[in-house]
Amino acid sequence: MATHTHVHKHSAGIFEYRDVEKKKLTLSLIITAVVMVVEVVGGVLSRSIALISDAGHMFTHAFAITISLVAIVIASRPPCHHRTFGLYRAEILAAFINGLFLLGVGGLIIYEAIERIVKPEDVLALDMLVIALIGLAVNAVSILILHGSHRRNINIKGVFYHMIADAASSVGIVCAAVIIYFTGWNIIDPIVSIGISLVIVFWAWGILKESSKILLEMAPTGLNVDVIMEDLKEKFDEIKELEHAHLWTITADMLVFSAHVMLDDTHKSAEDQNHLVAEINSHLWKKYHIIESTIQILCEGASATCPLIPEGGD
Repeated sequence: MATHTHVHKHSAGIFEYRDVEKKKLTLSLIITAVVMVVEVVGGVLSRSIALISDAGHMFTHAFAITISLVAIVIASRPPCHHRTFGLYRAEILAAFINGLFLLGVGGLIIYEAIERIVKPEDVLALDMLVIALIGLAVNAVSILILHGSHRRNINIKGVFYHMIADAASSVGIVCAAVIIYFTGWNIIDPIVSIGISLVIVFWAWGILKESSKILLEMAPTGLNVDVIMEDLKEKFDEIKELEHAHLWTITADMLVFSAHVMLDDTHKSAEDQNHLVAEINSHLWKKYHIIESTIQILCEGASATCPLIPEGGD
């Protein structure tokens, strides 16, 4: 058996990247918390369920960011003898919890909005408009802060897309406020809040689905072990067969691969095998960003590990 790993070098890069994430999330948390309080006060004063629902969405973001920050601190603890991959999965657990929480909040807001449709109340459209514009501006700032980081981390991705959803909901509230101001159609307010809630549920389902796949050690979306096996057999002529191949995810940007590789009888030397393993690992890293791979070498006709024949041996 031969192994090759990029995990130590990769971990150093992750720790540095997580520090940047932590600063961005902290800044977003401060901004989100301030606007959340403003929207709650504004929603109560203007009697707008849409504003209050958007404040609820802001609260879910603040909650999500807080969990993400805690998870980043936990995940930054280095590997040791009883947690050999570290605690990177803490971030995935955080994302899963956030997804469940979002589903509950979305359902609660939909319930409140339906009650408002059944028992409508007057809405102070001008106040609602001003608060919504403030929320829109803050969401835009948060999106700019988190842009780019969302591509590498599921927590950042969740917060980033929620911010986009918040911006869209703020636009909806602005439109609703304008319509209510000129027409007096107060029913627009709960209808918009239901729309916002559906967005919350949609993103919550996406985060739950993605985090569950990682927790269940499934291959990442768009990639499976069959694709890698076929690619390796085409790339390396020495490989006669691949067996017992496994691909799983430690966290969103950490993939691990293992397989039994069957070679022909012309590649029994230790030098040949070590060279091939190094080439395979390099290929997996460059093409699929697999940080660690374990390759078990077998020879054609052998039932166990391929015997290593020293250079110059018979």
